[in-house]
Amino acid sequence: MSAHTHRAGPVALAGLAATGLVLAGCAGDGDSSDAEASAEGPVTLEWFQGSGVETNIATAEALADTFNASQSDIVVEVDASGPSDSAELDNLMKTRLATGEMPDMFWYNSGSLLQALNPDQTMLDISDEGFVGDLDDSWVSAVSTDEGIFGVPVQTAGGGGMFYSIPIYEELGLEVPTTWDEFLENSDAIRDAGYTAVQQTHGDAWTAQIIVLADYYNVWANDNDWASKYTANEVNFADDPVAVKGFTKLQDVYERDYLNEDYASALLNDGLEAVATGEAGHYPMLGFAQATIATNWPDQAEDVGFFGVPGEADTEPGTTIWMPPALYAPADTEHPDAVKEFMAFVASPAGCDAVTEALGATGQYLVDGCTVPDEAPRIVADFGPYFESGNVAPALEFLSPVKGPNLMQISVEVGSGVRDGQSGAELYDADAAKQAQQLGLPGW
Repeated sequence: MSAHTHRAGPVALAGLAATGLVLAGCAGDGDSSDAEASAEGPVTLEWFQGSGVETNIATAEALADTFNASQSDIVVEVDASGPSDSAELDNLMKTRLATGEMPDMFWYNSGSLLQALNPDQTMLDISDEGFVGDLDDSWVSAVSTDEGIFGVPVQTAGGGGMFYSIPIYEELGLEVPTTWDEFLENSDAIRDAGYTAVQQTHGDAWTAQIIVLADYYNVWANDNDWASKYTANEVNFADDPVAVKGFTKLQDVYERDYLNEDYASALLNDGLEAVATGEAGHYPMLGFAQATIATNWPDQAEDVGFFGVPGEADTEPGTTIWMPPALYAPADTEHPDAVKEFMAFVASPAGCDAVTEALGATGQYLVDGCTVPDEAPRIVADFGPYFESGNVAPALEFLSPVKGPNLMQISVEVGSGVRDGQSGAELYDADAAKQAQQLGLPGW
């Protein structure tokens, strides 16, 4: 696991070879779909997006529109009608795959959540397709099992940590913190100046877990093999003095009165607006959300910077990185050749360019030949030094299949003062153990 983690540094993520993608690798599949198209008209593929996130819908529609305009044999239609609630969406995905009701393609997470969908039995294996060779190794490991490879990236990899208000930092003379203690000092100053120190948005419960998840870089920096030990049930959060801090940091944020008054009901867009417009000094968030700021508050896009969740003084500052979501297909799709042709487009420079055109520069692409524009937004530019120095680690969910399904609810409880960080870590360990046992992992 540690070797894989190192691959996620600049060699794997920032140093992609500019070899390009040869779409002819899918020529055989294309002939089949062409024959079908010539006999019966264009093949129509339905892509279930369903996340409810504006930037994700925009991404899917841009990829579909660009692909549709590039040829006449296949028409991709995007269905964004799914529930925005993560738990409801997960259940819907599982049900549709299990009952054979999933459309030709679907949008879903990479990493540990993929394993819960039983991909070996439910998803189309693309491991023999030529375009897979142009995907970053760390990406492939996040969408594969021992039996197959199942998805192509639909966005970019980016950091997870703290969005911060540059105008507030400048007004108060603050420096980007390199330790958690410095972060607390900055937050004290922001709170005392009358601003919200740390915006939270528990109305979208998944956002409550960002501090816990984004703190993983500090765990990895202390022990590069932690993920493999965790998978083998040799370490856990509650008993590890470094890993437990992800939960106790949530406790710090609540107990020090940093939060916005409406944190229990506020939503993602509320948090982004608060940090973009200078109402809040910090908002824990993933890099993909930069695109929403650029779209909804373009005049303030350069007012928001990024830094990783700080660790201790003996830990070199770094950041946890998130792999993007993926495009998958169910194993029983009626049009596997056409699906693979569209996947080949998505996993190509033309596909990356379509995403950039729709969202701007949001992070690091994971496809050979894809490039990020030189004029990147401030948040994306702030990712750069972490990637260049190699001080990055993929989020734990991309290194281990063990992720308890109730982390967001536990994070809401800790972040709301219902329980302390230590008990939150203990509860999450028990939650993760149940999931590991369901997966049949050895050692659990």
